[in-house]
Amino acid sequence: MSGQERRFRRRNHGGRLFASLGGGVLLLAALMFVFVGCGGAGQQGSQGESSQEADAPEEGSTKKAADGAAGGGSTTAETTGGITNGMGGETTGGTTAQPGGQTMGETTGGETQQSSGQPFTAIAPPPGAQPLTEASGPPEPQGTQAESNAVDQYGQPIAPATRTVPLGQTLVAGAEDLSTGPLKNNRLVAYYGNPLSGYMGVLGETDPQTMMANLKEQTAEYSRLDPEHPAVPTIELIASTASREPGASGLYINQLPTELIKQYAQLAEENGALLLLDVQLGLATIEEEIEILRPFLERPYVHLAIDTEYSVEPGQIPGVDLGNVDGSEIAPAIQTLDAIVRENNIPDKMLLIHQFETGIVTNKQLIQPTENVEVNLHADGFGGPEAKLTKYDILVRDEATQYGGFKLFYTQDAPLLSPQEVLQLDPAPAVVTYQ
Repeated sequence: MSGQERRFRRRNHGGRLFASLGGGVLLLAALMFVFVGCGGAGQQGSQGESSQEADAPEEGSTKKAADGAAGGGSTTAETTGGITNGMGGETTGGTTAQPGGQTMGETTGGETQQSSGQPFTAIAPPPGAQPLTEASGPPEPQGTQAESNAVDQYGQPIAPATRTVPLGQTLVAGAEDLSTGPLKNNRLVAYYGNPLSGYMGVLGETDPQTMMANLKEQTAEYSRLDPEHPAVPTIELIASTASREPGASGLYINQLPTELIKQYAQLAEENGALLLLDVQLGLATIEEEIEILRPFLERPYVHLAIDTEYSVEPGQIPGVDLGNVDGSEIAPAIQTLDAIVRENNIPDKMLLIHQFETGIVTNKQLIQPTENVEVNLHADGFGGPEAKLTKYDILVRDEATQYGGFKLFYTQDAPLLSPQEVLQLDPAPAVVTYQ
């Protein structure tokens, strides 16, 4: 089905904005408590249990929907009882930005780095940090056979792969970046999730301040290892969550209350971080989601991400049926983001496109960056190192657009790839997401 046909069949949902925002007012008091007090760990909230990953098992590296949750909602199976980051609450680098998200000059000790007028504060590498160096062959995950000793099914040695771009380069082969967006000179390190539930990612596991401290600590490690791309802490907040129930809008999604998005936007701004608003589409279109989130996307430090596997057809259920998004649907969204930049005279935007399997994002050749919008194709899914690295090669390196992204799972990845191993990827991920 073409993007035009999909938009036509969905356009009769004109009342969804009212329906999606109505519940937010009633829940505001409870959400304020969650935000300042308990951090939402294990909460299900008004959204029910989310279908945070689709029900299509994938060998090695997979996302799957959880078993049926109380109330009929679907939970994420990316966790089995919540995600912990194992880092505690102390930061090892990166002070907060001035209120308003203005950048700070470099401080003694290299804790922050001037961002050339950008609405974020990159965490500067420590003094003496060395440029990224080539490991002995491609990434060698812990507990796996070294590439130099690998053999094929006939026992013949497998030659090390030839890089498509130099070590550390984040642009895919043949791509260029005509924008001044955040990926041009920096790397984003993101924490993903919904603060209402510890089952949906690391954002719901701790209170917001502890989460931010942990995020800065994780971000600082990437700046230390690759000082040529100072890393920026980024909150990837699920703004619309796919559901197994149609809900008031009939679109199989639940909108995060506006007041809660405002609170996390403020948290990002006060800490010099970026806010990446993630949408799980259900029966909605990308354009509809952009219009709901437009007041936030007009802020200079807010960007957009799409969880493509939740975009289903009528008669299908997110988390039960595996969805997909065509490039013809994504291309107009890029143009809309471009117009938002120009009309509001704000810094350039980034669009991040999650994909955890081939065929979920189709006609990628139609997904092109502009002078005001960067495009990041993001390899998603948890599993063993070999499967994850292969997936990145297939979904990012071999289907190149502009930049690549890579997701890591603190509890499901076994073992968890280290930042050193992640940075050896070809090309180096411009966005590294933790869940």
